[in-house]
Amino acid sequence: MIDKEIIKIASNTENHGVLDNHTHFSKLKNAICGDEMKVYIMVDNNKIINLKYECESCIYCQASVSLLSTNIKNKSVEKVKIFAHHAKNYFITEIPFDKEWKDFNKILTKSNISRKDCLLLPINTVLSALTN
Repeated sequence: MIDKEIIKIASNTENHGVLDNHTHFSKLKNAICGDEMKVYIMVDNNKIINLKYECESCIYCQASVSLLSTNIKNKSVEKVKIFAHHAKNYFITEIPFDKEWKDFNKILTKSNISRKDCLLLPINTVLSALTN
């Protein structure tokens, strides 16, 4: 059964769409289930100004990208990369996220480990965009 919190978070689609004046872009696909994620990021002065996304994905992926798109704004590229690496290792280390990323403690949980690839797809897509 899907957690009500996941549904609530995924239903926030305010950052869904295309960002025409983006400086960074990436598109990744989950080879296991076929979920697809596109992110459009505007970076100025090494700070993320805006992020928009398009996805054809499950609700776990949608919840993750919704949280990411709201929490990423006005953060430095370096801070986002550190967060992304923490998130990728989260299911191994289980070290809770610090205050500015605490919302991810709601979805990156032991009970959602079977959906790990879905939850990490948006994070990996952003990381790919910022490193290309």
